[in-house]
Amino acid sequence: MSTKLRVALAILTVINVCQCANILMITMGGTKSHKIPYWELARGLIPRGHNITFISPFPADFFMPGLEEITPAGLVFYVRNFTNWDLVGARMRGEEPVHPLDVIRYPSEACDEMYSDPEMKDYLFSKPDVDLIIMDGAFPECSLGLAHHFKKPFIYINTVAFYTFSLSMAGNPVLYSVTPFLAQPLTDKMNVFQRTWNTLWYVGIESIHTYTINYMVQNVLYKHFGKSISTIQDMTKNVSFILQNGHVTMTYPRPYLPNVAEIACIHCKPAKALPYNLEKFINGSGDAGFIYVSMGSSVRAANMPEYLRRMLIYVFRQLPQRVLWKWEADDDMHDLSDNVMLGRWLPQQDILGHPKIKAFVTHGGLLSMFETVYHGVPIVTMPVFCDHDSNAAKAEVDGYALKLELSTLTAESLLWSIKKVIHDGKYKQEVKRMQYLLKDQKESPLDRAIYWTEYVIRHRGAPHLQSTAKDLNFVQYFLLDVIAIIVLSLCISWFIMKWCLKFIYRLLMGNVNFYMFRKSIKID
Repeated sequence: MSTKLRVALAILTVINVCQCANILMITMGGTKSHKIPYWELARGLIPRGHNITFISPFPADFFMPGLEEITPAGLVFYVRNFTNWDLVGARMRGEEPVHPLDVIRYPSEACDEMYSDPEMKDYLFSKPDVDLIIMDGAFPECSLGLAHHFKKPFIYINTVAFYTFSLSMAGNPVLYSVTPFLAQPLTDKMNVFQRTWNTLWYVGIESIHTYTINYMVQNVLYKHFGKSISTIQDMTKNVSFILQNGHVTMTYPRPYLPNVAEIACIHCKPAKALPYNLEKFINGSGDAGFIYVSMGSSVRAANMPEYLRRMLIYVFRQLPQRVLWKWEADDDMHDLSDNVMLGRWLPQQDILGHPKIKAFVTHGGLLSMFETVYHGVPIVTMPVFCDHDSNAAKAEVDGYALKLELSTLTAESLLWSIKKVIHDGKYKQEVKRMQYLLKDQKESPLDRAIYWTEYVIRHRGAPHLQSTAKDLNFVQYFLLDVIAIIVLSLCISWFIMKWCLKFIYRLLMGNVNFYMFRKSIKID
């Protein structure tokens, strides 16, 4: 067989197997970290012949052949202004990091900004060929307008592991008794008071969420797509598949339906060599090693209060280790000690995988938690907002982290915690145990995500994976109507039995007048 014929057969085989498709991805998450799982899935899909269009509020950082990024300017400016917050300062003052009213208005306002943007309108009016839509399960409701417009199946990447609303709308059971609310420092083992508190949080937030989505966001979709669009509640039930950004070892065992697959650490990679300047700084630490400090992409360290900055500098000066500190501000710190190096952007996974690292000081963001376990580094967490508390609580229970509260943070407690996770061998031992459990999988998270994405394409939405539980209302799902019928039947049976027993008793006692059953006939 000639070489040309072999190549042609190979190309035809790949095309036949992958059923190359045009895939539209979209995330409207308020932080840039929401893009990361999408990037990794795109990197896996593009070599298989798929074309990817990605809509988000964050301009592209790099060029990827086969990936077209659309960043509607109106949405970009809105999200940038909305997220210019002082999360750390608010947490230290004991305030809500994000005001509840801001949380309520964000979905509808961001949605309106996106669909009002000229670039977005041009894209929709161009009627591109779309075979599948991949939405952010942490906020899919606005994106459902695209499912209505293109009339194509859609799946979720549920970027926030402890976010349960998208799962429950698809019919998955969400047990408040063992599923901690994402914004609370609870675990799956709760006493009666914690379960009560957890339930109240779920019920309260679900009520606000229902109003925000079913009225505010729904009206935005009516505005841009007309009254013919289905309700959000009906559309969201038809999600074909959910790629859940979680793993049983890190986000608790959960009962999932067949159209859910866990893909935690889809972005995790073995460490590569560090740039020369970083490697030189680290090697200068000797046997003491170094620690890494980062508050992630959602928390801008440069916005933190001055007294916290001074506290951190004081603590770092007391350490024998060197410190790599992610700091986004352009200005240099003149009071920085010699053992500290700042970086506006740092290659986090390459740093966490370095053999000289001793500890990681972090805000407790989900992707950072995955990475620290993947590379086997003990941590000190300082949760700020959203799912940071639940992530940190799980890490502390698993034994590889110490959790500090920003509102009561002192230099002494931070210094003690860093030294504790470095010198107490149990933290390193436990994170290595978790690392083994996380990596012990029959396939990589990326391969799993690719398989199910292409599965949905092959089977035109894979409706056979969907449970009819999604179509039941609250009364039907929890069998309240069945319970009511059973209770009513028992009550009726009890009264009938009681009447029969009373009648038999009177009959046996001779107190029954049988003439009462005879028909009275009057003769004139």
